[in-house]
Amino acid sequence: MQVILENEELRIEINRFGAELTRIYGKKNDTEYLWNADPKYWKRSSPVLFPFVGSLKNKEYRFEGKTYPMGQHGFARDMEFVIDSQSESEAWFSLTSNEETLEKYPFDFVLRVGYQLQGKELKVLWQVENPAQKEMYFSIGGHPAFMCPLKQEGKQSDYYLKFDSAKPLSYGLVNEQGLMMETEEILQTENGIVKITDNMFDRDALVIERRQATAVSLCTPDQKEYLTVRFDAPLFGVWSPAGKGAPFICIEPWYGRCDRASFNGSLEEREYGNTLKAKETFKTEYTILIG
Repeated sequence: MQVILENEELRIEINRFGAELTRIYGKKNDTEYLWNADPKYWKRSSPVLFPFVGSLKNKEYRFEGKTYPMGQHGFARDMEFVIDSQSESEAWFSLTSNEETLEKYPFDFVLRVGYQLQGKELKVLWQVENPAQKEMYFSIGGHPAFMCPLKQEGKQSDYYLKFDSAKPLSYGLVNEQGLMMETEEILQTENGIVKITDNMFDRDALVIERRQATAVSLCTPDQKEYLTVRFDAPLFGVWSPAGKGAPFICIEPWYGRCDRASFNGSLEEREYGNTLKAKETFKTEYTILIG
């Protein structure tokens, strides 16, 4: 079931399955900004990553002496959400723990995902509620894929990325198992701008940690910003499928990430993991700005 938000500028579509954003359409310039989930390249548009972001070592984690198997990015993206509320400009979805989730993730939770449309801005809001009497440990992240090139004009390597930091950015890479390697590399920019190259994502996502930037823009060949993602996340990823020539780039705000290849700890010890005390709620958001 698709939920639609709409104003004079944009038409937004969200699927109840995964509470996934599936369309950002610019009315005045007849432009699609969000990837259409064509499985030729990638079958998703903007999955919500919960309660894990990225891959776990050996595809499992340990908690209180027990080992649990877990696939990449958790399970919320593949579950049906409830539509809690809907208006022309705002919609809220929720997913509540049940017997199925408790078998693989031993925490009660309520995950709420909201979308608020105002002008050319779309806010994506996350709330994680802990209704239990014990602490819970989780990660959450976004994975929106944006058209690049835009309107099939030119090729991706004609376009640019722009960060709200003029300093060079250090980034990490993941190995073939999706785990963080120890080394970091440097992304040189000119006043925060870097040209997208054909080989930029040959080694998978660029993982940029330590709040080095809080906004990332996609820019046309003349370096004009056409889409910006703003966030306050401690780290983010920039990704496009390696070697496929896929016509999109993901800008991914993360509160959590994959394990390091050298990690041997338990759930509580995972880097960038979040702890939520009994009866507390975690709230955060990011914004997609068109133009």
